[in-house]
Amino acid sequence: MSTLQRRLARRTFLRQTGIGSIALAALLEADASRPVSAAQSGYQGILAAPHHRPRVKRVIHLCMAGGPSHLETFDYKPTLAKLDGKAMPDSITAGQPIAQLQGKELKVMGPQHEFTPRGKSGLLMSNVFEHIGQLADEMCVIKSMHTEQINHDPAHTFFNTGTAISGRPSMGSWVLYGLGAETETLPGFIVLTSEGGGQSQPISSRQWHSGFLPSRYQGVQMHSTGSPVHYVQNPAGVTTQQQRDVVDAVSRINSIRNETLMDPEIDTRLAGYEMAFRMQASVPELTEMSSEPQRILDLYGCTPGDGSFASNCLLARRLAERGVRFIQLYHRGWDHHGGVKKGVATTAKLVDQATAALIQDLKQRGMLEDTLIVWGGEFGRTPMAQGSGRDHHIKGFSLWMAGGGVRGGMSYGQTDEFGYNAVEDRVHVRDFHATMLHLLGIDHQRLTYKFQGLDFRLTGVEEAHVIDDVLA
Repeated sequence: MSTLQRRLARRTFLRQTGIGSIALAALLEADASRPVSAAQSGYQGILAAPHHRPRVKRVIHLCMAGGPSHLETFDYKPTLAKLDGKAMPDSITAGQPIAQLQGKELKVMGPQHEFTPRGKSGLLMSNVFEHIGQLADEMCVIKSMHTEQINHDPAHTFFNTGTAISGRPSMGSWVLYGLGAETETLPGFIVLTSEGGGQSQPISSRQWHSGFLPSRYQGVQMHSTGSPVHYVQNPAGVTTQQQRDVVDAVSRINSIRNETLMDPEIDTRLAGYEMAFRMQASVPELTEMSSEPQRILDLYGCTPGDGSFASNCLLARRLAERGVRFIQLYHRGWDHHGGVKKGVATTAKLVDQATAALIQDLKQRGMLEDTLIVWGGEFGRTPMAQGSGRDHHIKGFSLWMAGGGVRGGMSYGQTDEFGYNAVEDRVHVRDFHATMLHLLGIDHQRLTYKFQGLDFRLTGVEEAHVIDDVLA
């Protein structure tokens, strides 16, 4: 008997003696909503254990795509109000990268919305955030962010991967690579998108790609309307058992070949087939919202499955409950080159209630303490006017964090009096990455992957620091 025949005979024996059927029965009887430890999952992380005690288990990144104006949201500048309509000092802008204002007369634009102290902490915040403002004491606002790319797509790439070079792993992929998933019935890294309120810049799927990491660690985009995952259901007339037989047959053939090649991408394909099979049960259960009480729907202000940011926030909570490690919600609508006053108010209204609801919902379920929520865009906006709007700005902008391990009710860092340059406690995107990984129990310098002879990491070879002052 040949080696190939022996291999096939062994697998046939296992299947015909019922062992495969027993495994199938156990799989079908498993509760699709119950998280499974990484040790049981096909998506184990590279780390046998975190480098230090983690503060959080998961990350929910609320990405405000388009670049929210920090000057109309979290960074109030009375100097801008005082100098509204006057010339911007040349000493501040000379030789600086300004995406679409080069060669034009630069005039100061004052804040377009009022700011009010919120919460016991007195955190100063724009009045466009009625609901988020009520949770100011949960938030740590970083006002001194700065980045390196001034146009949308490369800026998103930089924020997600720590470099403007396309093809590098996204931060969600790095997290999944390091820690693995807590579920075997859903992908460990899931992305949802919504839009409205301003120019809806496209978001490339490479923003959640695994780059040179094995592709099993890349993010999976779920659709906000209709079927969340295309082709996840069996075709008409195909039973679950028949589908299981197909998956088993493909897996057997691939496994035989992989004993010779030992190709990690074959392992990825095998895991992908298994995940797809499990998702046939888990995805319908995930998106079946009839179990959600009306008070929760009212809290988020959503109609489930309507494609809105609010509906995606509710789905994010359900994903977090089911053990998904990294969740990204993109809302495309913050690019306000014109009509920034109305635009910011309109877009803020689309995300305000649901963002606050997500924090409240997680907190009342005891999940906020081990979840990191991040809210922000790829860059900010200029203090100079572009007609009735503002241009892209990378020298200083704001984002905020809430949840486990983060000090609430505080702001960190400052921009100058014009909101142009981050001048105090400056935070680079890579510093944010280092801090996020630290909260997950990962030393950013020790999570590496060898590719083309080099040991790569999310924070690169440049200097990056954990922002200790924002940690609880």
